[in-house]
Amino acid sequence: MRKLTSTNYYNQTFLEDKCTLNELINLLSKRWLTEVMFSIEEGNNRFSMLKEDLKHISDNILADRLKLLEQHKLITRNDNFREVPSRVEYTLSETGSKLSELLDGLCHFSETEMDFPE
Repeated sequence: MRKLTSTNYYNQTFLEDKCTLNELINLLSKRWLTEVMFSIEEGNNRFSMLKEDLKHISDNILADRLKLLEQHKLITRNDNFREVPSRVEYTLSETGSKLSELLDGLCHFSETEMDFPE
């Protein structure tokens, strides 16, 4: 948790108040967040499937990113299965699908138009 009296906190709050794009960029900059979203889009809809697809992600980070994505209504969590053990599946929401399309465009742009040092 960030200190509420820090300069970084004040700067981030200022930027988020100025334009909500800054808030979205801050969310998307969290490590693994977009990869979790893309993995769900590719059909990896269960925690274990996501963990297998994203080999180096820790359980804690994966759980945290799923909560963030759900909190921001980018994915939906379905746990209405009457099974033992219980089953949870994740799918992109309509908003998540729209964001994914935009991110695909940014990925294409970064691959074709940007020159990053190696």
